Amino acid sequence: MILVVGGAGYIGSHLVKELVKSEKVIILDNFSTGFRSLIDSNAILIEGNLGDEKVLSHIFSNYAIQAVMHFAANSLVGESVQNPYKYYENNVCATVTLLNTMLKYNIKNFIFSSTAATYGIPKVEFIDEDQPTSPINPYGRSKLMVENILEDFSKAYGLNYIVLRYFNAAGAHESGEIGESHNPETHLIPIILQHLLGQREKISVFGTDYATPDGTCIRDYIHVTDLAEAHIKALYALIDGKKQTGVYNLGNGKGYSVKEVIETCEKVTGKSANIEYANRRPGDPAHLIASSAKIYKELGWKAERNLEQIIESAWKWHQKMVAIHDKN
Repeated sequence: MILVVGGAGYIGSHLVKELVKSEKVIILDNFSTGFRSLIDSNAILIEGNLGDEKVLSHIFSNYAIQAVMHFAANSLVGESVQNPYKYYENNVCATVTLLNTMLKYNIKNFIFSSTAATYGIPKVEFIDEDQPTSPINPYGRSKLMVENILEDFSKAYGLNYIVLRYFNAAGAHESGEIGESHNPETHLIPIILQHLLGQREKISVFGTDYATPDGTCIRDYIHVTDLAEAHIKALYALIDGKKQTGVYNLGNGKGYSVKEVIETCEKVTGKSANIEYANRRPGDPAHLIASSAKIYKELGWKAERNLEQIIESAWKWHQKMVAIHDKN
């Protein structure tokens, strides 16, 4: 059995959707940001906190857990600056409790969801895993702290782990059953689609004077199902003993500007956007594009879906949510 911590969240729920095809899955979630509607009916649900040793001990003593996959982090950059305690308490301290309890029950395989935010503001356009890590906010620092802890736990206690650093996760499951939903919503593609559905007055573009072809920031967008498939490859690399440790970027290896994303959303939906141009936000790099060559070489994974496919899947999901809302 595989324990998925945070399996009711956006990325965790998509991972579970794929993983239940081959494994028995237990979800641990406290629904602070996750949604019950995203829970897969084929998984066992246990409601609780990842830092609650009693809940963890109950799971580990009653189920034969082979590996733990950890998605249950707070992940809003702005909030992390305003309330760093929340981020260090949940993302770091609770994760240490999880790891320590795993080791008590001799569970040694761990997949960790990390982030491109660990790189801070990189000096190169294409970021590989050898680039220096220098996060510029508490969210990024909390993720990097856990990466460092994993390295130390591996050396001291024999923990096997793989760290997956995401770039911009987007899109929805091809079935249309689950998709991207945050409260508040901070991600570009759902914000654009909400606007094109009439749920927002306008789209704000922050900065048009970056050193990019059209002056707007360039980011690497990766379909959430591609992410899920990368996690499953990483999981089996640990379970089968092919890897003891590893740190990998997950991205498409291609960047799209904010303007290009808006134009692609307009193309997919057949609707026009009302755009407001605003000043840059502090700390936004001009480029953030992943090199995923390492994970392709070592685990045989690469992203299969392009930006248009990402947006088409997201649009299908958003339209379904509007239809459900209108029906109710």
